[in-house]
Amino acid sequence: MDRERLVVVGAGMASLRLLEELKAACPGRYAVTVLGAEPEPAYNRVLLSSLLAGEASDEDLAFKDRAWYAANGYRLLTGAAVQAVDAAARRVTLKDGRAFAYDRLVLATGSEAIRLPLPGSHLSQVLVFRDRCDAMRLKELGVPGARAVVIGGGLLGLEAAYGLVKLGCAVTVVHLMDKLMERQLDAKGAATLRRALEAKGVAFALGAQSKAIVGDTHVEGLELGSGEILPADMIVMACGVRPNAALGRAAGLAANRGLLVDDAMRTSDPRVFALGECAEHRGVVYGLVAPAYEQAKTLARALAGDAAAYGGTLLSTNLKVSGVAVFSAGAIEAEDGEETIVLSDAAQGCYRKLIVRDDRLKGAILVGEASDALWYLDLIASGVPLGPLRDDLAFGRGFALAA
Repeated sequence: MDRERLVVVGAGMASLRLLEELKAACPGRYAVTVLGAEPEPAYNRVLLSSLLAGEASDEDLAFKDRAWYAANGYRLLTGAAVQAVDAAARRVTLKDGRAFAYDRLVLATGSEAIRLPLPGSHLSQVLVFRDRCDAMRLKELGVPGARAVVIGGGLLGLEAAYGLVKLGCAVTVVHLMDKLMERQLDAKGAATLRRALEAKGVAFALGAQSKAIVGDTHVEGLELGSGEILPADMIVMACGVRPNAALGRAAGLAANRGLLVDDAMRTSDPRVFALGECAEHRGVVYGLVAPAYEQAKTLARALAGDAAAYGGTLLSTNLKVSGVAVFSAGAIEAEDGEETIVLSDAAQGCYRKLIVRDDRLKGAILVGEASDALWYLDLIASGVPLGPLRDDLAFGRGFALAA
């Protein structure tokens, strides 16, 4: 009996994790073809800022080489951009005209960087920071002494800023909101992070609207809504991403921000699945790696014929933002009936905020020192009563458990 044909559109981190999970759940069950638009197999996007800063090499970003795909029976095509999906005919067509029939299809197309429609945004020194090619282009322009303006004070913008500072550029981050990483941090946590980044050489213009890019043939600066012009040799737009859902939409799949999926990661077409940043589950589009990996595990089990359900992921951020440890999970502001515990050491650049309700941890923010992040995350996710841990909770796991 011929194996079912499984086509995976997208060859990024979510796609690779799915292949690894399939290998464990049902090796050899499917004839798998993976179609990736980028010229290379999946790599670690999380390390792109380290690559830009010169702290990581191409080898550090690598996951599996092409031989791994072949050895496991996976047919990998790179530089293979998909033009269209014909759900009725169950066929995927590439931009070069090649076509692939499928019995089941997985869309793992990720997301794309948002480019603001500012006057002057067509200039070649206006860039985004999304993939390895973007990092290489930034590195070319980011020569010592170059002036760079980064639009966006979220995680991606701060990573781009740090990478450019490490290259010797003079960097200013322009952010529409009045605090950095406003989705993950409260005002004091954001201020702590800002001070730490300023100490590393990053300048900030907060509460500032980008109005136009100045320059006729090349970038000369960024004009703000206030009329101020920030001199610049390059502009980096790092103001968010949007789900890459166009393929699925054009194929008639139900979509909102992303492609709508159920708990088995199935779209409105029972033969088509989606995961990662292009998928929308229970009204949420996740822009992080951890949820994509959880979704991949669920999808692999579903494709193996097992009962599997993805129930969603507790949103958390746990990483180094430009070399500064930052962790955030659950609530970031207390509501009525909730208690806030704060531990702050401005001299050390450390800030810790915990939100407690009914003797249970509901949220945590750590800036500057986050070695106990996973312990706090487990307390939030499990919802266990804090009991005697409560009094020493702010001092960390070792102190609280020893008390």
